[in-house]
Amino acid sequence: METRIAAVSIIVESPDAVDKLNNILHEYDQYIIGRLGLPYRQRGISIICIIMDAPNDVISALSGKLGMLPNVTAKAVYSKPFPADGVNVNG
Repeated sequence: METRIAAVSIIVESPDAVDKLNNILHEYDQYIIGRLGLPYRQRGISIICIIMDAPNDVISALSGKLGMLPNVTAKAVYSKPFPADGVNVNG
């Protein structure tokens, strides 16, 4: 199955959403290759970036579940698909 690299950007506008958000991320931990979280205290929000290597439908499902949480916005940016064997044919 083809996979894609994706960066999922998440903005959390309420601390009440953090537990549910972390539970969802834990469901997808086998696909997550990196995570960066930054609190922006002056605005009272947190910004999180998740890097994934996963099939397109898995990335979409995660982004959709996160975006359905109250006070959470999530958007994904995708790479081109990679072949199942992981070899990049573009050099």
